[in-house]
Amino acid sequence: MASSSSSRGRPRPGSGPGRKPAQTRRETEQVEVDGHPVIVVRSSRRTRTVSADQVDGVLRLRVPMRLTRRQVDGHARAFRQKLERRAARGERSEDELMRRARQLVAEYFGGLLDPAEVRSVTWSDRQNTLWGSTTALEGTIRLSSRLSGMPVWVQDSVLVHELAHLIAPDHGAEFQRLVAAYPHTVAAEAFLEGVSYGWRNPQG
Repeated sequence: MASSSSSRGRPRPGSGPGRKPAQTRRETEQVEVDGHPVIVVRSSRRTRTVSADQVDGVLRLRVPMRLTRRQVDGHARAFRQKLERRAARGERSEDELMRRARQLVAEYFGGLLDPAEVRSVTWSDRQNTLWGSTTALEGTIRLSSRLSGMPVWVQDSVLVHELAHLIAPDHGAEFQRLVAAYPHTVAAEAFLEGVSYGWRNPQG
């Protein structure tokens, strides 16, 4: 399984010797876009990227502080269309991914990780070289949209892999012990390696 990125243990910006940690400013508001409620979380830490997830069925956007309302509306419409396309294909929603992630924590990492530390699990169309990635400082997990049509036990294996990074930042012995607790880890790794090989060698 492709390795993931994890920010656990990395210094925060501005946290070097003799410097005060940079203060992140956040502002949260709820707006309405085309009749749908949207939670907008503005952050001074973000400079360009926009991400989205769902909270109890409500779209939540995380955006740079300077983003205009017109830009927010455009991103909200684009993300809602993605969600509707996935629902039409019978894919797991991000709410379902979040619930499943917390179930996996309780089942395999009980006592080592509080399910509440998992703050969001989202599909990402930008994960083209990794199956998943984790930002441990924020408790956020992104899964490649390429996984959405694969068996749920394969998706769960990638979830377990990323959840383990909330405990162990690297792929050392502790990490290997954590992911081995999931019974389909080896089979899922073989499955994904086969998929990757097929994509790299389309002529067989």
